[in-house]
Amino acid sequence: MDSRSTSRRAFLSLSMGLPLGAALAACGTSGPTRAGGASGGGSGGGSGKASYWYLAVQPQEGVRTRAVERFNKANPNSQITGTTFQNDAYKTKIKTAIGAGQAPTIIWGWGGGTLSTYVKAGQVEDLTPWFDQNPAVKDRLFPSSFGAATIEGKIYAMPCETVQPIVLYYNKTVFEKVGAEPPQSWGDIMDLVPKFNKAGVAPFSLGGQSRWTNMMWLEFLLDRIGGPDVFQAVFEGEKDAWSHPAVLETLTKVQELVKANGFIKGFSSITADSNADQALLYTGKAAMMLHGAWTYGGMLTDGGDFVPGGHLGYLNFPPVDGGKGDPSDTVGNPGQYLSISSKATPEQKEIAKKFFATGVLTDQEVKEWADTGGVPIVKGADKAFAGSKDADFLNFVYGIASNAKVFAQSWDQALSPTAAEVLLDNIAKLFQLSISPQQWVSNLNAVIGK
Repeated sequence: MDSRSTSRRAFLSLSMGLPLGAALAACGTSGPTRAGGASGGGSGGGSGKASYWYLAVQPQEGVRTRAVERFNKANPNSQITGTTFQNDAYKTKIKTAIGAGQAPTIIWGWGGGTLSTYVKAGQVEDLTPWFDQNPAVKDRLFPSSFGAATIEGKIYAMPCETVQPIVLYYNKTVFEKVGAEPPQSWGDIMDLVPKFNKAGVAPFSLGGQSRWTNMMWLEFLLDRIGGPDVFQAVFEGEKDAWSHPAVLETLTKVQELVKANGFIKGFSSITADSNADQALLYTGKAAMMLHGAWTYGGMLTDGGDFVPGGHLGYLNFPPVDGGKGDPSDTVGNPGQYLSISSKATPEQKEIAKKFFATGVLTDQEVKEWADTGGVPIVKGADKAFAGSKDADFLNFVYGIASNAKVFAQSWDQALSPTAAEVLLDNIAKLFQLSISPQQWVSNLNAVIGK
């Protein structure tokens, strides 16, 4: 969400004071992906066809693809052609295509600051009237999922898919071998680092080359130390908001963890797109990993007996001693989002809206998301968990999201693309120890509100 156009209430995911289901919403951030491809093109597709670009992350790609296939089968005269991309490649491709007026009919995204830039440039449809005419579509989704879809009081995206808080995962087998207990505080985390290093196990896996993976550490630490209002001030464009003492403490603690060899050796050259960071956890080369709820599905698919055998543990990020933050709060993605290109033909726009009304988050899709280890943003979705082999994890995520007084959107999605790029670049440098906390603050203060 862009600080110049979104209210505080929207940024906080509308979670405070809402019923259980409402708090489960999400804004999406990047997830690990694999190569993928399908036929498809931009909005200039032929008569009776709309185009749709989305991520090739597994196993989620299959859910998205099958949703399109079901829609196409039910609507022979209103077809959608899908094209898949890896996460980082998609971000570049979609930005270029939209700027050139060659966007797909349906634009998959994370809402927030990027959506705001599309809105300001007149590149996506205002869906507010359509939602007013189709209240049943809106009413079945978590109200908080609309925060990152709403710019200046108008809805420009259809919330879809799943809620994705950031989770602290750990390998139970490694912990048992070392005789350690899961961390209950930041002090515990720092105490565990030398224990695991002595045992020849990396304390934390990290795909640091992807940069946004590093960001999750700062998001949680700043929340736990200073509470949500610190980043909120940045989000609202307050001058020098990054100069808050809690920010310097957060940056210092992160660098202390790096200097203590808290992360796998060579983390700056490991990518999240390859799922290599997950593999380090389930093969026992790393004891812990801070990552999105979406990685559960990857570990379930690729980790052999790791998940089914009960070797994966998970918890919400622990408190920091003396911190002001509420340890029940979370950060991450209150959902994912589908927008319609304003350059699409009227016929293509109608196909997209029909897909939103009848093809997105159907009962079958809700079940499939649950089967991948995801918690769909549909009211009552927890019914789909009954009897699931992943019910424990799904209910854990449901509980995290529903109990959080604040479910904050990931920083790189909440900020404008300009500010987000500077943020990610400086986060990478911070983890590489090439800039000081004070330099980081100065560099980020320079792009507040841009």
